[in-house]
Amino acid sequence: MSYTTAIAQLNSLVPELYAPTGYPRRRFSVDEIRILLDALGSPHHQFPSVLIAGTNGKGSTASTLASILVESGRRTGLYTSPHLERPNERIRIGCDEIADDNFARLYFQVHDAGQQLLLSGRLPQLPSYFEILTALAFLYFAENKIDVAVLEVGMGGRLDATNVVDPLLSIITDISLDHTEWLGPTISAIAREKAGILRRGGTMITLPQHPEANQILGQVASDLGVRGVSAVPYMPAAGTSGPYSVDALGAAIQIDSPLAGAHQQRNVALAVAAAVELCEHHGFPITPAAIEDGIRLTRWPGRLERFAKNGVEWILDVAHNPAGAWALRAAMRGILEVHKPRLLLFSCLGDKPLNEMAQILFSLFDEVIVAPIHNARAAALDDLLAAAKATGTPAMAADSVRDAFGMACARAAGGIAVVSGSVYLVGEARTLLLSATSVSS
Repeated sequence: MSYTTAIAQLNSLVPELYAPTGYPRRRFSVDEIRILLDALGSPHHQFPSVLIAGTNGKGSTASTLASILVESGRRTGLYTSPHLERPNERIRIGCDEIADDNFARLYFQVHDAGQQLLLSGRLPQLPSYFEILTALAFLYFAENKIDVAVLEVGMGGRLDATNVVDPLLSIITDISLDHTEWLGPTISAIAREKAGILRRGGTMITLPQHPEANQILGQVASDLGVRGVSAVPYMPAAGTSGPYSVDALGAAIQIDSPLAGAHQQRNVALAVAAAVELCEHHGFPITPAAIEDGIRLTRWPGRLERFAKNGVEWILDVAHNPAGAWALRAAMRGILEVHKPRLLLFSCLGDKPLNEMAQILFSLFDEVIVAPIHNARAAALDDLLAAAKATGTPAMAADSVRDAFGMACARAAGGIAVVSGSVYLVGEARTLLLSATSVSS
């Protein structure tokens, strides 16, 4: 069966976080992914792993740590979500994403196993989109005999499909309000779900953050006898911008990350702390030079990523919740002031706090263009325009992301255009930018 058929079947699955009329809301359970993986030969037990949960920064931390491990000579699997342009991006070994033929072959292996389990009564429902991709990734990593996998939790932690592994380390990034209809309405409730990736007697790497999150993480860690490791020693002095130095593994390490924004310093610190732990407590041959090189060579697109096209400075950032919007706003300080006109191309999912995100971002710009995105949970254009009106920012709607892209090229000529609010929007805009012959980055 072809890759095209595999992607079409995958995309036809009922989304986990959205139940159209006539479909029941999906019930999450790690028991079901365990049954599926057992039927596939338990690939998740064939390699050690690091598991990363949190609201923001998971992917940046994961990609940085994976890059360090690659530079250390380890055959490293990286599993992240969501993707920007193609599902293959989620599954990588070293610097290479899974090839189309391998993706298709393993997709149908997982799909057929799920169908058989459903027909035999061992599963109550077909595996979800995320469960299939997670099982596919584990099969791919196992058959390629990787040395270690770096796994980004999809949502929450306790009931996430990735939470079937027994991780060497559990990393928890910054926690804020997101997916509240699934994870709970408070920071404390969400932190408890994230803490579900901790293991009795295991190791947790984190940084001080919201007091409610700190309290819950500390309480769960204490109850489980988890050893807590703070990444604070690998943070620069407050107000530091650009490259900086930290002490790790007995040496001064130059931190020069391509990931822009002060918030990325926290994600890099978590990755460094994890690398030190893997070296000192699990025998990984990681050197200070490998940490330096791994950080410098990290590639994680769509995070304050900059392009220039036809006289427009483009910045793409996947900020999709209020915490991400605040981080983007902080990163824009000093950039927007020197560009004019200043345009925002925006869209988001309907279950996000649209009005709050609009209040954080829209007033920074002269004009906002809102666009529809290809997702069943997408916010309506009327709602996006109403949110802009409430901020007093001039706004207009485009019929598609392609149309919005064309409008932005014309209206932001000589200035700056920022694309944000949704991973899906950034992914589509990035495809358009990369396909343009005059783009440089």
